[in-house]
Amino acid sequence: MYKKIAVEDGLTNVVQELHTAGFHTMPLEEEPLRNVSAVVVKGDGTDILAEEAQFHVPVVHASGRSAEEIVEILRDRLS
Repeated sequence: MYKKIAVEDGLTNVVQELHTAGFHTMPLEEEPLRNVSAVVVKGDGTDILAEEAQFHVPVVHASGRSAEEIVEILRDRLS
């Protein structure tokens, strides 16, 4: 079964790398967020997940990380 990752708007390079690695993605801003395995946010200080605190999935902050690093983090956390 594939893993669906919700990705914050503006992280196009991360979305492309996730697709290359075999992940499926959806916009974090899309409603409703269901059946996601993880969330990737910019990590730039904005709190986009304030209303989504009820989700119990890994959240990866992209700030300071390459798209390849994010894929590796997700593979590690979701394995």
